Amino acid sequence: MSITRYQFLKWHLLISICISVVVVLWVFNIWYPGPLAKATDVLYIFLMLLTIDVILGPLLGFIIYKENKKSLKFDLTIIIIIQISALFYGVHSLEQGRPVWLVYNVDRFELVRKNELVDTNIQQAQPQFQKPSWFKPQYVATKFAKDTQQRNDEMFAEVFSGISIAQRPERYVELTQAKHQIQQRALRLKELEQYNSKTDVEKALAKYPKADAWLPLKANAVDMVVLINKEAAEVIKIVDLRPWY
Repeated sequence: MSITRYQFLKWHLLISICISVVVVLWVFNIWYPGPLAKATDVLYIFLMLLTIDVILGPLLGFIIYKENKKSLKFDLTIIIIIQISALFYGVHSLEQGRPVWLVYNVDRFELVRKNELVDTNIQQAQPQFQKPSWFKPQYVATKFAKDTQQRNDEMFAEVFSGISIAQRPERYVELTQAKHQIQQRALRLKELEQYNSKTDVEKALAKYPKADAWLPLKANAVDMVVLINKEAAEVIKIVDLRPWY
């Protein structure tokens, strides 16, 4: 029993949409939760992925679909292979660029993506920091090297190569070990109004009454704000506010 090109378009489009919904839910709830998709500027890649998977694939299939065409199965197979390949390439790119660690370093948090990790000394890292989670990004803190020469080398690497110690898992410790430093460096919520409109600040803070201080989050695309509870030095939420001009 053959199907018409419109029936084929309907089923091709439906299957593509279902797959895309699964990818959307995973990407924006697990790999890039909250406002981290904006912080990493991943929306462009994702929209390109959806365009190929949901629009171009079914559209090309609709264009070439002709009942009783001898090469129809071959043509449709090629289109589906291209569509699947594009999907896998896009998902792989999203996985490689996903934020894996939110690292407290000196006076701020730094968002570190998987492809930014410097793993040359990964065996020196504590076991729980040697491999990033497949799920949501984890909070950690940094500690400086005890050896003076190594500290100097890392300082020069940051100045001249742009490699922060936040990218080095061997420098990671549990966030709780930075409790005193976080409490000292935490900023008053009122200061957010220097860099954001009062309305935006009030709207963001209304959702998180336990937050009474904040710290900057340095990201590769858009810097944001980490709301914290100062007494517990506990992270409450990352919000889409600016931490500086």
